[in-house]
Amino acid sequence: MKTLNVEYRHLDVQGETCDRCYDTGENLANEIKRLKRALAPKGIEIVMTETKLDDSQISQSNQILFNGMSIEDILDIKVSENECESCSALLGKKTYCRTVIYDGSEYEDIPAKAIRKAAYKVLGLEEASANAGNAGCCCGGNSNCCSGKKKS
Repeated sequence: MKTLNVEYRHLDVQGETCDRCYDTGENLANEIKRLKRALAPKGIEIVMTETKLDDSQISQSNQILFNGMSIEDILDIKVSENECESCSALLGKKTYCRTVIYDGSEYEDIPAKAIRKAAYKVLGLEEASANAGNAGCCCGGNSNCCSGKKKS
């Protein structure tokens, strides 16, 4: 069986994380479920680990690694930063943390579509269709519910 190791790094302050890390974690958890359904029949196991960071490691926060490679090294993603009100509130000081620029847009959380695309790329697989990552989704990929698009 082939294994895809996924590491999620995020700030942890007494069991709490910032809003953007929380959103990335939710996107990742949902994509891991979808990927497991789609890849298990191909003999691929996904193992996820969570690395909790303190305030001295904030530059590594809100980051996903696939088999040890960061998502920005796998896809055409630029890393930037801006002030994070949530981190600032947790840490009691003005804090800047990671954002990503993907597909021409800046995100404070790592979008689901990037997570899915990076997983397939690291595994050397092509998605069967534009909605391959939505295997088993309630809408069959025919709606925005599974596309990773942010709800307004």
